Amino acid sequence: MSFYVSLNGLKNSQTDLGVIANNIANAETNGFKKSRTDFGDVVAATALTNPRMIQGVGSTVESITQVFELGPIEQTGSALDLAITGPGFFTTVNMETGKTYYTRNGSFTTDQVGNIQDGSGNVLQTYPVDANGTPTSNTPQDTQIPATNASGSEFASVSISTDGLVTASYADGSTLPLGSVALASFLTPEGLKKVGSSNWEVSGISGAANYGSPGYGQYGTLLSGSLERSNVDIAEELVGLITAQRNFQANAKAIDTATQISQTIINLRT
Repeated sequence: MSFYVSLNGLKNSQTDLGVIANNIANAETNGFKKSRTDFGDVVAATALTNPRMIQGVGSTVESITQVFELGPIEQTGSALDLAITGPGFFTTVNMETGKTYYTRNGSFTTDQVGNIQDGSGNVLQTYPVDANGTPTSNTPQDTQIPATNASGSEFASVSISTDGLVTASYADGSTLPLGSVALASFLTPEGLKKVGSSNWEVSGISGAANYGSPGYGQYGTLLSGSLERSNVDIAEELVGLITAQRNFQANAKAIDTATQISQTIINLRT
């Protein structure tokens, strides 16, 4: 039995190494959230087994848990680079598939028709606002910057306030409120499904998204001209890497020892 117990230990250590390697590989990925491997022991016993005689039969990977602690904030100077200073996710919708994604990576830009998007065709969602910048609906919509205003003046620049108001400025000095950034939250963010590019989708574990505005309730404010970097701590991951490597070596040594014992028994002479 010791062979299979140690074999499970090897597989678990390999999983742990893979998770740590992925964290290290994404140490420079904006908006990335690290993961950790959680293990549990495995016990085989019946109701009649003496509790003092129960022997464990190894361990198993219970979950690979995402850690959503805030990453460091880096100033970039670009008006469409956004960082959330607390809880919340940006919401984007893919223009081709219509799928909704959630992200902490606030690196946005504009496309040829003025959509504020992430470079992959996922458009930032905002609440519609009136001329005073007050939200008129709680249903998020695509954010698009008109090339000209009502008087025909050309677009000059865009700014985003700490409370999420997106405002376009035009050559004649006028401004036009375009929307208010909608932030999403989840009852269990650890249950969000990773889909790559620092994007997540809802799942049955995460629950449906709840929406709010930056700086209100549980949601953090926005920092324009900044990005949230990966929350991976390289020093911490390297220590974890060494520990996982030692665990792997120890389990391999246990298999080697069990092999030697079995060989000794087989070679016994009567």
